[in-house]
Amino acid sequence: MNCQPVKTAVVGCGSISDIYLTNMRDRYDNLEVLSCCSKGMDSAVRQGKKYGIRAQTLEQILQDPEIELLVILTPAPTHYDLIRKGLLAGKHVYTEKPIATTVAEAKELIRLADERGLYLGSAPETFLGSAVQTARKAIDDGLIGEVTSFHVVANRDITLLASLFKFLRMPYGGIGYDYGVYYLTALVSLLGPMKQVFGTVSNRSRVRINSFPQSPEYGQEYIYDNESQIDAVLTTQSGISGTFSLNGDSLPMDLAYFTVYGTKGMLKLGDANQFGGDTVLLPASLPGEGGGTPVTLEPVNDLSENSRGIGPADLARAIREGGKPRVSREMACHVLDIVEQILRSSETGAACSLSTTCERPEPYRK
Repeated sequence: MNCQPVKTAVVGCGSISDIYLTNMRDRYDNLEVLSCCSKGMDSAVRQGKKYGIRAQTLEQILQDPEIELLVILTPAPTHYDLIRKGLLAGKHVYTEKPIATTVAEAKELIRLADERGLYLGSAPETFLGSAVQTARKAIDDGLIGEVTSFHVVANRDITLLASLFKFLRMPYGGIGYDYGVYYLTALVSLLGPMKQVFGTVSNRSRVRINSFPQSPEYGQEYIYDNESQIDAVLTTQSGISGTFSLNGDSLPMDLAYFTVYGTKGMLKLGDANQFGGDTVLLPASLPGEGGGTPVTLEPVNDLSENSRGIGPADLARAIREGGKPRVSREMACHVLDIVEQILRSSETGAACSLSTTCERPEPYRK
């Protein structure tokens, strides 16, 4: 077995790159980050000095025979082109969500990876965290019996966040593509792939006022053309239906309610946009006794804090040991398909079937 770390380059040096670079350097020993790049190179030079790695152009990274894996941390509209360039250069690729902006693009990239014999993985990697993985074990162990339904609700303040992060104003920066995919990935990892969706989607306000006081655009209007609210009914291939609701026109603080119902009890998860949080079992009780006593389940792994980088580390494990990564391209494509079909359902007023599928990833319990 080849236990040498996978030599890695980071593409994109925005704010999220700090936690990736820190964890890939200090926490995941099967990764060795050698270099980074950014569009303007200023941020790459800064991050290169900070983390003791090379600042290179994308072309230099693609031509560097030492680099095996690209970790792409750029805005969604750039993912397809960057992944394609990486695969054509003979590199394995891991990308932040989404894997591409359309299912057609994702399928093309999967075919290209197959043709080149390369690994392709994608986030959100938070489903590997202690909250979702503890729920996965509880479901697999039958603690709530047969799963009967699920209920996922989350909110955030899109006006504030899009004031702070301009990439959210770009195409595919809406609440479904940027935020909802965390909860959908968690659902698929827990219950398996979806068969059908029915949903409504809206944007409460196309013209918004910058509400971030430290922004140089504070108080000025900006255009937000993406979806800010989603309400949907999802049905898994195994026949379980549940609700999925996102409200981006709400309170500043992200709040989430993620519940899975079963014949023997219920599970309440932590926020699937985070790695950790309590996973609480509410067991069934006898008639007339009221609800069962809540039990906070023991976490099955130590990924409770911000553990970004576990996705590339999981892909690196597959590169060295063989087998399928948990952060599979098929699951990322399927989650993208769910969002795409919810938007289509809203346009047509009809339920939409999924054209993709995937396997439930192997659990992560160490």
